[in-house]
Amino acid sequence: MRGAEKGKVYLVGSGPGDPDLLTMRAVQLLQTADIVLHDDLVTEDVLQLVHRGATATSVGKRFGKPKITQAGINRLMVESAHAGQSVVRLKSGDPLVFGRAAEEIAALREAGIPFEVVPGVTAAFAAGAMLSLPLTDRQSASKLIFCTGHYSADKLESPPIWNGPPPEDATLVVYMPGRNLARIAQELKAAGVQGNTPCCAVSQVATARQSYAACRLADLAELECGPAPLLLLIGRAMESLMPDPA
Repeated sequence: MRGAEKGKVYLVGSGPGDPDLLTMRAVQLLQTADIVLHDDLVTEDVLQLVHRGATATSVGKRFGKPKITQAGINRLMVESAHAGQSVVRLKSGDPLVFGRAAEEIAALREAGIPFEVVPGVTAAFAAGAMLSLPLTDRQSASKLIFCTGHYSADKLESPPIWNGPPPEDATLVVYMPGRNLARIAQELKAAGVQGNTPCCAVSQVATARQSYAACRLADLAELECGPAPLLLLIGRAMESLMPDPA
C-alpha cells in the first residue's frame, strides 16, 4: 500500500457520498495522511475512513457562506506541506469537475509543493447508476455535456446555461442548478431546446436520502425537487423516466 508522503498534497475525490464508491487510492490516503481538509459536502460516512491520528478540518462552503477563503485553504495546504506533513484536500465528486482545483494546483505549483490528483466518481455518473439509465445511447444520445448553474461571486451577471441551439442528441448535465429552475427552463427554451424534452432532477445522489423527480422542460419551473446537492439531467436519454400522461 502506498501511503501519503510527508510534505506532499493530495487532491482527492470523495465521490458523491457513498464510501463504497471511493477509489482504493483515496482510501489509502485517508488512512495515512496527517491532515485532511474537506468540503462540507463530503459525507460523514466517508470521513469515518480518516484515521484517528489525523487532523480533519472542514473548509467547505454551503449556501454561499465560506468557513475560510480559498486563499486561506491554499495557505493551509502550503504551510502544512512545508512543515513536513502529508495533506489530503478532500473534495466532493471529482476534484477536476466544477471544483476549485485549478486555483489550488496553481498555488501548490507556485510554492513548489509536490502534489497528486486522485479522481473520484462524479455526481453525473452516480446519477446514471442510480437511475439505471445510460447517459449516452446509440439511439438517442451520442454526446454528454457538463455545465454549471453556479458561477464565481465576482461575476456581475451569470451567463446562460447554454448559448445557441444545443445538439439534439446530447444529454445535458447541469451541476449546482440552484432552486430557480424557471430561469434554467427559460434559458434553454430561448436557446432552442424543445418544451417536450425530458428532464430529471436528482437530489443527494449516492446517499441514503437520494431521490429524483422527472418532467418535460415545459414543466420544469414547477418541478418539486429534493434538497441540495442537486443535479439536473436534460435530454432524450431521460425519456423512460417521463411520467405517463394523465
